Amino acid sequence: MSERRLYLSPPHLSGEEQGLVAEAFASNWIAPLGPHVDAFEKEMTDYVGVGHAAALSSGTAALHLAMRLLGVGAGDEVLCSTFTFSASVNPIVYEGGRPVLVDCDAATWTMDPNFLEDELRRLDAAGRRPKAVVAVDLYGQCADYDAIGALCERYGVALVEDAAEALGSVYRGKRAGRFGRLGVLSFNGNKIITTSGGGMLLSDEEPLIAKARFLATQAREAAAHYEHREIGFNYRMSNVLAAIGRGQLRVLPERVAARRRNFRLYVEALGDLPGVSFMPEAPYGTANRWLTCVLIDPKSFGATREDVRLALERENIESRPLWKPMHMQPVFSGCRRVGGDVSASLFENGLCLPSGSALRDEDRNRVVDRIKVVARQA
Repeated sequence: MSERRLYLSPPHLSGEEQGLVAEAFASNWIAPLGPHVDAFEKEMTDYVGVGHAAALSSGTAALHLAMRLLGVGAGDEVLCSTFTFSASVNPIVYEGGRPVLVDCDAATWTMDPNFLEDELRRLDAAGRRPKAVVAVDLYGQCADYDAIGALCERYGVALVEDAAEALGSVYRGKRAGRFGRLGVLSFNGNKIITTSGGGMLLSDEEPLIAKARFLATQAREAAAHYEHREIGFNYRMSNVLAAIGRGQLRVLPERVAARRRNFRLYVEALGDLPGVSFMPEAPYGTANRWLTCVLIDPKSFGATREDVRLALERENIESRPLWKPMHMQPVFSGCRRVGGDVSASLFENGLCLPSGSALRDEDRNRVVDRIKVVARQA
């Protein structure tokens, strides 16, 4: 295997990170918190258009704190997208809650407002109110927040926006991360910008973010000694990682443009093949196209999604099936689900293609050529 490995979504540094990290080293401000953390939070709130932010160790930490801040406890129901990564659902269980897994809409791949409305109406009739709704912005596409937000308001349920995959995406002229009482971002190594590991919790409600910072710093009280009246967590971001994030944020528009270009060129090269289609873009927004997602109809294409994935792997090209829905995961098999057929079908036929913002034309052509070979051989 002579060709170099093509990864799904590798980090892409801008060159500005080194100078900012050097500042952190020169000041010896390495440990958690510091001026870069404060600056990163401010720059991110300015970018997203939200009032307050807490920089944290991961997007999962942000979701966990969101559940804690909203008072999720033993037996509380939380409605969550089923078509997502497990980190969207795990924090519900951390706090003793019960996930209710809601299917997606085929036109957007995000939470279907009709399924959500049906479940909220059913619970209301039974005298039960879920503690929260966690809507996931999937592969960089925002959920329909006009519809979902209106439902949450009507039934008195808090909305959490899991925008871990959607930084730089736009919904009706506003940027992802600002559409719930709490919003969540991720800066994991495969995201559109990265701090190697990290996340952020966003809100227009300052008391929520102040409480999040408190809980994320081991719930240490304001005392000369170490005083603790609540259980806390070690969830704050380090000054060094925040410095990396600041350098990454400066080039975010270019990263979004590169990802969208990848998607456009894949569509131009592969869109005419029988049985091949791509993740639609909702008319209400602009997706960051974090990953280019393709659907392969085996009857028309002549081969399955898995056939294509294995063919790419033989050429040292990483691709990956779409998220396996949470209602199909063994760990969540006991959870109630609302719908499920749409996301199950997407998982069966969907594949994520190499989508890094540094992907070269010749790299993308390798992917395209291999898929065309599979089509010809079918």
